[in-house]
Amino acid sequence: MNKSTKILKRLELLHPKKIDLSLKRLKRLLNNLDNPHLKLSPVIHVAGTNGKGSVTSFLRSIFEFSNYKVHTYTSPHLINFNERIRINSKLISNNHLNTLLEECEYFNKAEEITFFEITTAAAFLAFSRIESDIILLETGLGGRFDATNVVENKLCSVITPISMDHMNFLGSTIEKIAKEKLGILNNSKKIVLSKQHSIVRKLARVEAKRLKIALFEEGSNWKIREKDFIKKTFSMFF
Repeated sequence: MNKSTKILKRLELLHPKKIDLSLKRLKRLLNNLDNPHLKLSPVIHVAGTNGKGSVTSFLRSIFEFSNYKVHTYTSPHLINFNERIRINSKLISNNHLNTLLEECEYFNKAEEITFFEITTAAAFLAFSRIESDIILLETGLGGRFDATNVVENKLCSVITPISMDHMNFLGSTIEKIAKEKLGILNNSKKIVLSKQHSIVRKLARVEAKRLKIALFEEGSNWKIREKDFIKKTFSMFF
C-alpha cells in the first residue's frame, strides 16, 4: 500500500457516514487553511444527473485546444485517486497529492468531515497555489450542499440533464432534485442549461430571473453551427 492510499484510508474514517450533505464542516476546514476557495481562477461549475463528466471533459479539451491553462476537479475516479485532480491538464503527482492531503488532515484537527469534503479542500489548495486560466469543477452529489459549491468566482454554471437520482439524499420528486442541483447557480455570471424536463426548465428560468443571470438554453440561443462552437464558447466565458 503506497503512501497516498494510506492517507486516503485515514481520511475515510473521519466521518461515520460516506455522505452527509452540509457545507459547515468544509467551511471550517477551509477557514483553517486560509480560505483557498476564495483565491481561485475563474470557475465553470457543472452539475446534473447525466453527462457531467462528459461535459467537463469536452470543455477541458476545448480550452486545452486553445492553449488555455486548465485545472479540473472530477469524481469519482476509475483507477487512481489522482484522476480527480488535474493541474494544468496533468494528473496531480503522488508527492504533491500526499503533501496536500496531509496538510488538510493536520488543519482539520481530527474533526468530523466526509472524505469528499476533505479531498475537495485539497483540490482547492492545489488550485489556489498554481496559476491557471480556468477551473472546471464537477459536483459530486446534488449541488446546493455539494462541497464544490463553496466557490464564489463562477464564470458560468452548466446544468446537464436532471432526472431521478440519489432520491434518499435529494428528494423523491424531479422538482426537489432539480432545486438541489440548481443550487449551484448562486454566484454565477451565466447559466448553460441542457435539454431538460419541463419542470426543471421552468425552475431554472425562475432562478435565473431571480438571480439576474443570463440563461443560455439548449435549442434556443445556444443552438449554433458546429464550426462556430469554440468561438461561441469563449465569447460566453471571457
